[in-house]
Amino acid sequence: MKFKDAIEITRPINCLMGALTVIIGLLNTRFSVPLEKLMINIILGVITYIFLAAAGNIINDIYDIEIDKINRPKRPIPRGSISLKQAKGLFFLSLIIGIIISYINTLIFSLTLINLALAFFFGFIAWVYAKWGKKSGFFGNIIVGVSFSIGLVYGAYLNSSIIPPYIFYFFLTAFSLLVAREIIKGCEDIEGDKNQGVKTLAIKIGIKNSRNVAVIFSLVAILFFVLPILTNSNILNPILFIIFMIIGLIEVAYTIVLMLISKLEKGDLKKISLLLKIGMLIGLIAFLFASIG
Repeated sequence: MKFKDAIEITRPINCLMGALTVIIGLLNTRFSVPLEKLMINIILGVITYIFLAAAGNIINDIYDIEIDKINRPKRPIPRGSISLKQAKGLFFLSLIIGIIISYINTLIFSLTLINLALAFFFGFIAWVYAKWGKKSGFFGNIIVGVSFSIGLVYGAYLNSSIIPPYIFYFFLTAFSLLVAREIIKGCEDIEGDKNQGVKTLAIKIGIKNSRNVAVIFSLVAILFFVLPILTNSNILNPILFIIFMIIGLIEVAYTIVLMLISKLEKGDLKKISLLLKIGMLIGLIAFLFASIG
């Protein structure tokens, strides 16, 4: 096993993108928090998320080996760059490091056990998703949405046990958009999933009906995206947030239109999946700029 293969199986881009949620949660709850504590929380919080997310990605590839031979044969395990034994070792190492760093963070600042419980929960649902969730279809989509977005709440709890409501609006925005993307990915991967008995929405109710569900979740994401402004939430920098919110709304609205008018062929689905991911990234940028004030 080469080092680059060990890094690749963790899907570092996804880990870093998810770690941004922790930073957003921290920055949006930094009221009266000393700079030194904030910086340490950011460092330890990001490390915790990256290792736990890496563990989740690795265990997912371990259970998905047969599916990936069809859908994604170039991933490290199906192409033979990493053995199952090596992958299992990386999984346990990443999981343990993530939990330990979270525990250290809790001890340093005498935090409540909420953040440590969230870290354990994050690691647990990653295993649940890999073993049962993915094959269950829609339930697995929900788990993925929670896994990615939980960093917003985790980061917020590192600063305070009292979290402003708009943090949960941010969570539900990211969650809904990611669930929509997972549903579309299920449509895209329908061939390999059928062979492995994965009960995605696309297999259960068809691609068009699944597309409709994805549209509903995208609309829900839009609702929670604008809710902080509609409810006069005490966002630190509402102007920057609104600017990027508008950009994100335009992008997601375009994606919804594309979902409704495209022929939903594999190329269309791949493009829609990418656009939903871009929309989620724009949303995270908006959430980040909301904290700059």
